[in-house]
Amino acid sequence: MAFLLPNLSPTMLIGHSHPIQVHLVAQPLVCWGLERLVQTAHPRLEVAGMASCMAEIMPMLERQATDVLVLDLDGEEPLNALSELQAQSRAKVLVLTGSPDTAMLDRAVLGGVRGVVKKREPPLILIKAIEKVYEGELWIDRSATSRIFMEMARQKAAEKNDPEKSKIATLTLRERQTIVALASDAAAPGKVIAGRLCISEHTLRNHLTSIYSKLGLSNRLDLYAYASKHALNKPL
Repeated sequence: MAFLLPNLSPTMLIGHSHPIQVHLVAQPLVCWGLERLVQTAHPRLEVAGMASCMAEIMPMLERQATDVLVLDLDGEEPLNALSELQAQSRAKVLVLTGSPDTAMLDRAVLGGVRGVVKKREPPLILIKAIEKVYEGELWIDRSATSRIFMEMARQKAAEKNDPEKSKIATLTLRERQTIVALASDAAAPGKVIAGRLCISEHTLRNHLTSIYSKLGLSNRLDLYAYASKHALNKPL
């Protein structure tokens, strides 16, 4: 695998001002192995928490800060669950996978994943990837970089030719999720919608105000019609 980044020398792996806090999401046996691998890089890295699924990790991320979240993408988690994770956490996500599905992995990176490590790689590659993702860099191979840049260029060109796509592109991930929740049950009270999104009614109203402003709409009925017309009512 040809990496976008060069190999790190030992001098570049000197400890940070504080250990990089790493959370792990994988099935128990895989998590056990990942924990021991990360521990070999102590004190640069520190395992801050482990879980077998995203539903288990979210409460941990609310209680304590994390720097990098390593997710085994070959588990039972759907790819769209990454959107919810990134909407509720500032953690930089690095996925570990054995999948040859490049289209799926490209979608993950376009959705905000900061790095992809293949399971065939030597163990130390994962340690290097965690450090580079923590430092704000992407960890993807050159072929993926080319494909992703081309897709981004295609999306930008499409937005220029469609004013509505330009408006939709200004929506945040949380606003998109709000639209999906509303469009799936247009008659539900705000309290119910807020509960499904795990937010307060006040926060829901703020989201709606922003959505209306960005899309040039006035009310929930307008939003429902707009979402149906532009396929914004489908789960992310």
